[in-house]
Amino acid sequence: MKRYIGVDLHTTQVTVCYLKEDEEISLGKYQLCEIEKFVSGLKKTDEVAVEATGNTRWFCEQLKVPGLKVRIVNPRAFEVIKSSAKKTDEEDAINLAKFLKANLLPEVRRKSEEAETVSRMNETRTKFVRLQTSLKNKLHALAVSRGWKLKKASLSSDKGLNRLFDLEWTEIERAEIEIIIEQMGSLKQSIKKLEKAIEPLAKKLQGYENLISMTGIGSRSAGVLLAIIGDVQDFPTKDKLASYFGIVPRVSNSNETVRHGRITKLGSKTGRTTLVQCSLVAMRGSRYLRDYYERIKKRKGHGKAKIALARKFLGIIYDTLQNEWVFEDFNNFVLAE
Repeated sequence: MKRYIGVDLHTTQVTVCYLKEDEEISLGKYQLCEIEKFVSGLKKTDEVAVEATGNTRWFCEQLKVPGLKVRIVNPRAFEVIKSSAKKTDEEDAINLAKFLKANLLPEVRRKSEEAETVSRMNETRTKFVRLQTSLKNKLHALAVSRGWKLKKASLSSDKGLNRLFDLEWTEIERAEIEIIIEQMGSLKQSIKKLEKAIEPLAKKLQGYENLISMTGIGSRSAGVLLAIIGDVQDFPTKDKLASYFGIVPRVSNSNETVRHGRITKLGSKTGRTTLVQCSLVAMRGSRYLRDYYERIKKRKGHGKAKIALARKFLGIIYDTLQNEWVFEDFNNFVLAE
């Protein structure tokens, strides 16, 4: 008899619900150090559902049962567990099994190990950049508090940072500034190391050569975009990919009223930021993109035009990956032979 197995995965143990076709339920618990006991009881006719967490990839690699179907559930989309009034490991496992049987689970797209590694390293880089910006803002706030006019952009260079020491500070303020600048320097070196480590991994991703032939997309940004997209064949249309990036408007449809709001901002923030930056750079060289941006800007302003441009650029990325295009001259849309 077929079984639907819901797994509530933690860092030390798993709680498992076995749901049979006749609705019979049985529960079990296994320590991760003895996961082989759970695996030995699986059958090729079983279906397993587990939420996406930090150790889900490792867990799935342990389920080496030929024919076994494993579904990785998107925890953000599966509100049943998050908003459950009775939240226990057993109830979470039961809910996963029941919704698995009903085929109502929102799944996470599986990506290659290389894509996940590039994505993880880029997120680390993004956190370092944000921390660096936070420290820069702190230095600017210190200068403003003393009544000095100082442009934030000037703090992006070593020369600009060293000029701070020419100003009159108290002893404790000078010590604080020295520590902040020291940390900013350390972060700068760490960011460079991460970028150097990401590049060879990004080159291994399918579609890398196609994307870097496009104006506006460099080695790191190609890695970011490809790590997020994964297999472009997972998206039947450009609109589906745009929705995955979170650059489509929210829609509220009730009775005869349809309202369109701001973009959903679902998915990776790093991906959206990278996409917008790449599209703005590409616009400088491509008359087609520049004219499109200017038309939207006249009607709706810079903010909406920028997002519209990013979506148009993502559509070109979609076609490029689908058709395996490599550009000789992207600005004039000339393909390499």
